[in-house]
Amino acid sequence: MGRSARIQRTTNETDILLALDLDGTGAVDASTGIGFFDHMLAAFARHGLFDLDVRVKGDLQVDGHHSVEDAGIVLGQAFSQALGDKRGIRRFGSIALPMDEALVLAACDLSGRGQLHWDVPLPPVMLGAFDASLAKEFFIAFAANAGVTLHVRLLAGENAHHIVEACFKAAARALRAAVEEDLRAADALPSTKGVL
Repeated sequence: MGRSARIQRTTNETDILLALDLDGTGAVDASTGIGFFDHMLAAFARHGLFDLDVRVKGDLQVDGHHSVEDAGIVLGQAFSQALGDKRGIRRFGSIALPMDEALVLAACDLSGRGQLHWDVPLPPVMLGAFDASLAKEFFIAFAANAGVTLHVRLLAGENAHHIVEACFKAAARALRAAVEEDLRAADALPSTKGVL
């Protein structure tokens, strides 16, 4: 049985339908009403080799905050559901990912203890219709709902587009490594506690 999930979440602010397959090829179809965010979700799916289909209808007449944050919530929920009991996975992943002048470190632990540690100073800029500060809000929501400890740290960078995109790509690559099957561990749970 594949590691996949499909979730619909409706609130007074957003209506989201999302399907995720952790063992995909990086195929993505994202429609959030925010072009740059669609671009980031496509980068996340492609570099994680996750198949992702996401539809977000949000209150963009207010701003993009609810759409981006709620997408992070639902993606995190789908990620957790698709992982199942986490037997046989590597659990940890990390990468230092360059994108032109930007260099981002991302490291994750599929610990069940969702938390984000973010050290990515960004100027207060708009990237198209995407407020750059929403990148952090997305990853807070994702990490909390996925049960993932996620560190994202900017090591170098000047261009906000490059920095944000490097964050999405780096997080995806770290997560891809963490969810991969550990052939030496077979069906073992990667924890001395016996639970994740």
